[in-house]
Amino acid sequence: MGASIAEGGLDDDEDYAEAHEINVTPFIDVILVLLIIFMVAAPLSTVDLPVNLPTSSATPQKKPDKPTYVSIKADLAVAIGETMVKRVDLVRTLDNTPNITKDSFIFLRADRAVPYGDLMDVLEILRVGGFTKIKLVALEGVPDAQSVPAAANAAKP
Repeated sequence: MGASIAEGGLDDDEDYAEAHEINVTPFIDVILVLLIIFMVAAPLSTVDLPVNLPTSSATPQKKPDKPTYVSIKADLAVAIGETMVKRVDLVRTLDNTPNITKDSFIFLRADRAVPYGDLMDVLEILRVGGFTKIKLVALEGVPDAQSVPAAANAAKP
């Protein structure tokens, strides 16, 4: 609380007048620190399951605020977000997850080392379970020369 001295003499009978103003400087400092913390923490709140995704040259599309990721790791383990699930429990777990309906988009991420047949098995499990809106996730950018199959290079005129 602030105080000001009234103009005039300094008599013992005079009381100090109180200043009725709030000092907002510390409040603004706290808000700025919180803003910086949230700006740094927001990118870290995405899925953190290590998956070596292939690259794609397709134009990136806008994703929803809270996407549902189903990931297939290199060891063929399946996860919803960061929670590991068995393949037989995949649809049941998605059905029991709040805010996920049969009309929700499922973003499927598969490691580069996952065989095509295992990827198709998970797609079939999701399709039979009623989840037909599935989007495949890849890294943005042009694929490097090592990942382009030799047959694709041979087919070019």
